[in-house]
Amino acid sequence: MQTTTLSFNNIHAHGPLFADLLRARHKTFIEHNKWDLPAADGMEFDQYDTPASRWVAVHHNGRIMAGVRLTPTTHRCGIYSYMIRDAQLGLLDTIPSDLLYEPAPVAEHVWESSRVFVCHDVPAKMRMRVQMQLIGEMVRSARELGASTVLGLIPANSPRLARRVGLDCVAAGPVMDIGGSDSVCVNISMQTKMH
Repeated sequence: MQTTTLSFNNIHAHGPLFADLLRARHKTFIEHNKWDLPAADGMEFDQYDTPASRWVAVHHNGRIMAGVRLTPTTHRCGIYSYMIRDAQLGLLDTIPSDLLYEPAPVAEHVWESSRVFVCHDVPAKMRMRVQMQLIGEMVRSARELGASTVLGLIPANSPRLARRVGLDCVAAGPVMDIGGSDSVCVNISMQTKMH
């Protein structure tokens, strides 16, 4: 099993990995979760998949197993900044605007984590290992990008997993039903040591 952090600067060196990641997002979010999201050629994408973002992929023998997108909270593209902030500002009709207790941060040391997934066909006996690989690579990449905090909209049961691996994960908003599943915004400190 491998982990790779993709950027527009290195996509060319990884063959079809980026397209495969977007196809796995399509299977997860559109086909399985039935979310109404933009798609083309069997790939899911949105306005936050820009050269400012990074994409973490867990993969094995050409198969995507899990992924997450990291976006700087300082980025802007037209009227959009990052998903959580744009939802709070009322720019997204699919995510409630009251998802955070405080105003969404805009700071160089804070990055957003979004589109977190583990493919549904990953066997139960491998899921924890895949999740650990995903979290580990996300933390490594975020730290390299200068993040001391990652703000994420994640499944409501994920903070327990984060704490199990040594991440300091604190709710930044209430648990909400988003797209048919319980989700919560969290602040994840990049200062803690994973084990």
